[in-house]
Amino acid sequence: MDISAILEDIREHWHVYATMPFIAALIGYITKRVAIEMMFRPLEFVGIKPFLGWQGVIPANSRRMATTAVDLLTKNLVDPQEIFSRLDPEEMVKELEEPLLKAVEDVTREVMEQYQPRLWELLPTRAQRMLVDQVRAQAPKVVARLMREVSTNIDEVLDVNEMLINSMVRDKSLTCRLIKEVATPELRFIARSGIWFGFVIGLIQFVAWALTKQPLIMPIFGFVTGFVTDWLALKMIFYPREPRRFLFFSWQGMFQKRRQAVAKDYGALIADEVLTVRNVMEAVLTGPKSDKLFAMITREVQRTIDAQASIAKPLVALTVGGVQYQEMKRAAAEKAIAYLPETVKHVESYATDALDVRNTIVTKMQQLTPLEFEGILRPAFQQDEWKLIAVGAVIGGLVGELQVLLLLH
Repeated sequence: MDISAILEDIREHWHVYATMPFIAALIGYITKRVAIEMMFRPLEFVGIKPFLGWQGVIPANSRRMATTAVDLLTKNLVDPQEIFSRLDPEEMVKELEEPLLKAVEDVTREVMEQYQPRLWELLPTRAQRMLVDQVRAQAPKVVARLMREVSTNIDEVLDVNEMLINSMVRDKSLTCRLIKEVATPELRFIARSGIWFGFVIGLIQFVAWALTKQPLIMPIFGFVTGFVTDWLALKMIFYPREPRRFLFFSWQGMFQKRRQAVAKDYGALIADEVLTVRNVMEAVLTGPKSDKLFAMITREVQRTIDAQASIAKPLVALTVGGVQYQEMKRAAAEKAIAYLPETVKHVESYATDALDVRNTIVTKMQQLTPLEFEGILRPAFQQDEWKLIAVGAVIGGLVGELQVLLLLH
């Protein structure tokens, strides 16, 4: 080995050698940025299936990601039964009072005008008012009873897991935000770590090229830079799970170290965009178990009509026991259900405060084990992280080959 010849070459081509660690640092940064973007973009597949193309890792696996996140949520953070038991039926009725009474009056008038139009017109205004007032007086009690039944048997009318998974799969950007916004510092660290790791590897590349002048050195080191820096960055996010000490140094996986901030961000996202009162109401009214809720409402409406039938005996005498009376009860129930979506909007603010999803999640997340806590973000990387590492390695190798062409030509 001729040291003087090597030093002479370095002196002659110092500008080429000087760029090596900086180019390696650039490779490290670029491969990280590409890997991060490939996690989230594009939301839909772009290319020609199944031969060529790409879809962001998280959007492509949105159902798996959502299922994993929801399992964690419902097993460790939110107990639907406990959450919905916080709704006070009496307070709900108070919040609903104005729209509820208006809906009851409209339903009563519409049903009577439909099934007994002549008799309804013949009744004195006072008698009409008496009938409507009697039904209105019973409505709050019926709704409170119904609310108690629903809140104590929430599983019968709401499939929480299905609701959460469907809302996240339907909106792939939401699933991406759950990862991206919660893990912003970690993603930033991945990108920046590529610079430092790449620079160090570039210094080794500097020595290897000076000693060998082998064209393969550059693409190999580019490949290694992309591969190793991606792998190291991902590992450093999660490991070690518990703080480790060595002499005066202490270190821990970034995600674990940020537990308190992660809990706040995650709780806010779930409360504001996933487990919202609006989403719950939509799932209750349109989900696979909605028929059970409508059956409860139908039963309560018909029971109320039967209880109030004796108040207007001249009216009931013409219909009680007949087919038309049964149809009238069914129509009243159907109209009550039709008013439901508009009516329940009035309790959204109260229900959001009462459920207190955000603080519940933050508190419960603080109680998770490190392994359980890791499960919030880890599934986004674990199964497909090899793809991201491989892409980083390939890009690094290509940039290394470009370096060779520049050095030799």
